[in-house]
Amino acid sequence: MRAFDELRGLEMFFKDEGRHGVSIVDLYELVQHAGNILPRLYLLCTVGSVYIKSKEAPAKDILKDLVEMCRGVQHPIRGLFLRSYLSQVSRDKLPDIGSEYEGGGDTVMDAVEFVLQNFTEMNKLWVRMQHQSQGPGRIREKQEKERSELRDLVGKNLHVLSQIEGVDLEIYKETVLPGVLEQVVNCKDDLAQYYLMECLIQVFPDVYHLQTLEALLGSCSQLQPTVDVKMLLSQLMDRLSNYAASSPDVLPEFLQVEAFAKLSSAIWKVIDAHAEMPVVGAISLYVSLLTFTLRVHPDRLDYVDQVLGACVKKLSGKPKLEDRRATKQIVALLSAPIEKYNDVVRALTLPNYPRVMEYLDSSTNKQMALVIIQSIMKNNTCIKEADKVEVLFELIEGLVKDVEGIAEDELDEEDFNEEQNSVARLIHMLYNDDPEEMLKIICAVQKHIMDGGPNRLPFTVPSLVFSALRLVRQLQSQDGEVVGEELPATPRKLFQLLSQIIEALSSVPSPELALRLYLQCAEAAGDCDLEPVAYEFFTQAFVLYEEEVADSKAQVTAIHLIIGSLQRMTVFGVENRDTLTHKATGYSAKLLKKHDQCRAVYACSHLFWVDNHEGIKDGERVLLCLKRALRIANAAQQMASVTRGSAGPVTLFVEILNKYLYFFEKGNPQVTSSAIQSLVELIKNEMQSDSTTQDPASDTFFVSTVPYIQYQKEKGGMMGEKYEPIKV
Repeated sequence: MRAFDELRGLEMFFKDEGRHGVSIVDLYELVQHAGNILPRLYLLCTVGSVYIKSKEAPAKDILKDLVEMCRGVQHPIRGLFLRSYLSQVSRDKLPDIGSEYEGGGDTVMDAVEFVLQNFTEMNKLWVRMQHQSQGPGRIREKQEKERSELRDLVGKNLHVLSQIEGVDLEIYKETVLPGVLEQVVNCKDDLAQYYLMECLIQVFPDVYHLQTLEALLGSCSQLQPTVDVKMLLSQLMDRLSNYAASSPDVLPEFLQVEAFAKLSSAIWKVIDAHAEMPVVGAISLYVSLLTFTLRVHPDRLDYVDQVLGACVKKLSGKPKLEDRRATKQIVALLSAPIEKYNDVVRALTLPNYPRVMEYLDSSTNKQMALVIIQSIMKNNTCIKEADKVEVLFELIEGLVKDVEGIAEDELDEEDFNEEQNSVARLIHMLYNDDPEEMLKIICAVQKHIMDGGPNRLPFTVPSLVFSALRLVRQLQSQDGEVVGEELPATPRKLFQLLSQIIEALSSVPSPELALRLYLQCAEAAGDCDLEPVAYEFFTQAFVLYEEEVADSKAQVTAIHLIIGSLQRMTVFGVENRDTLTHKATGYSAKLLKKHDQCRAVYACSHLFWVDNHEGIKDGERVLLCLKRALRIANAAQQMASVTRGSAGPVTLFVEILNKYLYFFEKGNPQVTSSAIQSLVELIKNEMQSDSTTQDPASDTFFVSTVPYIQYQKEKGGMMGEKYEPIKV
């Protein structure tokens, strides 16, 4: 290349000679008398450049003479560099539109013919180099590498052709493309064919490729079997896809030339002709075709499914893919429709979509399932039809069921939890305002998640339960006692379904969670005035508490949940309520630790006094609970004295005092000022006792309670009169 720079200086010298009266024609004749052919032709090209610029002869005649004279060097490497130099010095002197060398008989076609002829001769020289690759393997490999490095010398001719302004679509279609393709096909060299086709695809405008698609695709089937045709087709489709995405105005052109039909036909032929093509190669072609389809024909779901179906056909009879490159391409193929439409529902209508997913290994299948769920959550997509829910759960089956061949200890706990949380969130996105369709959706989800096993159900069942309870709230206005031909979706039918679902969870076992869900259902049944149903849910909660909840801390939490739920229930008659409250108070008194017993028992006092329900105001039983709690607190103090040598803090007494004050203000006649006075004195005595353990929190609690009593006394009115007898 440095020699070319030096020759550029020589060209300037010849120009100066011309300006000083030396005839360029004489110079052109003179240099042809040089002794050696290679220097002679370099000099001829240099002077020829000056000759054209002088305009003393038509450019086309000089160019034709130069390209013919260069035939004199047939050594491949020397000939390549010579013709490369010819291309370099002549590229700015071609008779192009708007060029100073156009006219006088010189046309764009002359420029095209010159470049095509030079390209053809250079390609022949380049291809001949393969026959000179002889000797041992390492030497032959080195020679092939050198040949590959020289490819740009040939490819520059195509770039020059693409830069000629006068080469419009007609000239390209009638002259340029046939000439280039003829040379590409006839050279029968795999390296040359691949490189030149790649150049052709890259350097010419997209619209030219679109309008000559049939010829371009037809040549692909004529290339050598060793040429990577799939890569060429992928590059072509990528360019056309980007062209389609550049402006909506160009889309009619694609429809006019039936681009999808031609591309898909070409791809099927290539894949059928190359039976040995690796799966990853075929799938990469489908990815490119699908990308093209989604950009050009986004509304043609049948085209999208056709591409997916072709992929299924290619994969049929093969085991699940384990090649990471192939699975990556499958993920790209499946992700493309989701990313394009931002709507998983449209993907769910594609029959071949789940069939493609079946060929993914378990790990990649789960990865793809998460992509689907994340798309639903990101785009806030609500899936409203039960049949689509069925398809969706078939797609994400790897997340909702145990996979054969993977042991539980192989699963990363953090990843597993995140996967199941995603499924749980997904369930809330399955919703329809029509109760009948919503019930079908709930049943479809139940069918799929119930086989999830003990590790998955604690994540997925709560979401399904609350989804069903949302429907129950919607149906509260319906009569819960409908008989005969019931409506497809009624609260009673839903509660039957919920009972089955939670029962499966309780057998996992996950008793604490099942107990919470039973209580939620009981409250919902109460709101629907279904007393027998609510009672049955409470019964199941108590059974779980008795038989399954063994941990003492879990028992404390569970009994407080039961008490809290039962306190809010107003649907029960006297008999049922008495039975349940008796159970709750009984279990409260049987907790392991005394302070837990005390707190649970005084919490039970609220079961007998409900503010907004006149039928539940049993002051005597409230007082019994408070007195029982007080006895338990005393027992706790005595036990602490025996075991630790000092009584515990007065926290329990202060808590009970606040309960007394609550019911005193609510008007419970059994809770008197004298009882409160006695309890205040008891607390003061305990705090002053040397055996009592000092606790800042307990002291602060009591110190805060005393001013409250004083405040109520000073407030006056009926409440002030009630508090007046109490001395603090």
